[in-house]
Amino acid sequence: MGKLLQFLVRRILTAIILVLIVASAGLLLVRLAPGDHLSAFDVDPAIAAAERHRLGLDRPVIVQYMDWVGRVARLDLGESTRYPGRGIAELIVQRAGNSALIGAAALLLATGLGIPLGILTGSRPSGPIAILIRVIVVLLLSVPPIVLSFFLLLIASRTGWLPVGGLPDGRTALETARYLILPVLALALPFAAVLERLQSQSMTEALRDPSILAARARGLPSSRIVWRHAFRLSLKPVLGVYGIMIGALISGSFAVEYVMTWPGLGRLMYDALIGRDANLVAACAATGATFLALGVLVSDIVLAAVDPRLEVLQ
Repeated sequence: MGKLLQFLVRRILTAIILVLIVASAGLLLVRLAPGDHLSAFDVDPAIAAAERHRLGLDRPVIVQYMDWVGRVARLDLGESTRYPGRGIAELIVQRAGNSALIGAAALLLATGLGIPLGILTGSRPSGPIAILIRVIVVLLLSVPPIVLSFFLLLIASRTGWLPVGGLPDGRTALETARYLILPVLALALPFAAVLERLQSQSMTEALRDPSILAARARGLPSSRIVWRHAFRLSLKPVLGVYGIMIGALISGSFAVEYVMTWPGLGRLMYDALIGRDANLVAACAATGATFLALGVLVSDIVLAAVDPRLEVLQ
């Protein structure tokens, strides 16, 4: 328990530092760029100067940054200039929830497709089904997510089977599920292809392990060797990158959310960048980094549970 507690404390401190660095970079990049959120409007210079003074934008950047750090330490994210009258915390909670929804669904689908297919192609590499799977996987890996998103939108618009974007208010659970299908597919299929390649290569190596060769020599059934012994050995390399994939799925869906007009964190980040809302950009970046840190933490814990010999928690 002591080692586990020390591990969690180290990870939490590392995550806090990571989130602060990422959020600071987002804030400073917007602040250091020429202009601000008032530059794109034909505003009376006196009114613009008064607004900049009210928001503290006429002060040195380092002073603005230290003021932001002080407010964040009090858990005060401030108000959005892109969405006047709305608190940044409210926007982040709403949009991050939408991103987490499609991210979690995409993760389940990618795992449910990629891992079993990787086991199949890794244990039976020369079969016709394995060859077909590898061809499809190469195609998915070669197509950028934004192109796949446009392709899925084209199919949906031509057939009328699925809604082509957005997420309306006042929807039922069934309607939400229908709107989820396209963005989840656009996110999940490339990640499923990555998981299949990782799992396939790992399974091939696991089947060459001396313990597996010994199990074959004892006459154990092939299915038992693959699913009970080789599968566990093959999980270590996959779990090593699984946490990063979790963070990337939930926080890195910028292109898919933009094309699908999904009201998530990526879309909010885009609007914040266009509107030069530095505080909102920093909050979006921090939220994405938080998802990534949590994903890596979960990956380390699961990896240690799968193989207690690893010194992950040391």
